[in-house]
Amino acid sequence: MVERRAEGKPTARRIVLGSQLRRLREAAEISRAQAGYRIRGSESKISRMELGRVGFKERDIADLLAMYGVTDPAMLEEFLTMVKESNNPGWWHRYGEVIPSWLTDFVGLEESASRIQTYELQFVPGLMQTEEYIRAIVSHGRPDVRTPDIERRVKLRMDRQKVLHRTDAPKLWAVVDESVLHRPIGGTRVLRGQIEYLLEITRLPNITLQVVPYGLSGYAAEGAFTMLRFAESELPDLVYIEHLTGALYLDKRDEIEKYSRVIDRLSVDAETPAGTRQLLSKRRAEL
Repeated sequence: MVERRAEGKPTARRIVLGSQLRRLREAAEISRAQAGYRIRGSESKISRMELGRVGFKERDIADLLAMYGVTDPAMLEEFLTMVKESNNPGWWHRYGEVIPSWLTDFVGLEESASRIQTYELQFVPGLMQTEEYIRAIVSHGRPDVRTPDIERRVKLRMDRQKVLHRTDAPKLWAVVDESVLHRPIGGTRVLRGQIEYLLEITRLPNITLQVVPYGLSGYAAEGAFTMLRFAESELPDLVYIEHLTGALYLDKRDEIEKYSRVIDRLSVDAETPAGTRQLLSKRRAEL
């Protein structure tokens, strides 16, 4: 029978379903080109389907399963049910007018991750930001401007943070450069409130924060990135790197290994979690 995992998480379900389709195709010794021809598509389309990067049509899946020799009615029904579930819109789709296409998959994957590891050298990580800090960023330093788009972007990031307070919340391990604690995003009052919130949120058992001191800044990594790890074996570890007009998703083994080594180096270079809380308290007293 089909393994049913990642309930309630359409992006993860799509990737799991694609992975299972790939295993069935390979077991049947059918090429991607042959499979693509069967559904009036291309080899590239099959590749995107198996990677979970596109939605699924029930007719295409039914045709592929027939080609792969799947005849068990219960298994067929299970696959088609997964197709319907994978096409369900996630909560973030209601922000479609303000969320860029390259961020949509990340939000879905973030929702499905069991462990989130992130490094930031300019801002407090998005999942740990206060509402005022978020507003200062998305308004480009003009928090007094309250347009509908800005308010929707603020609400989107606040809703993303709910993932940390679920009963099955992922582990979040964040490393930030010490300069983040001195950059007055939104002004001194907003920065102080942000540091107070960091002291509060790091009391949660699933959240760890470390600060890289100035003396070791920039040695382990040249830019910000986030690594997502998943409980589902079908879901590969991913590294997400965002830039001004898009994002990169890295999932090749050598890439993941390199970023894993960077994460290890950062954990060694940074203050311990306890030392970080002391640093935060000291910085709050300075403001």
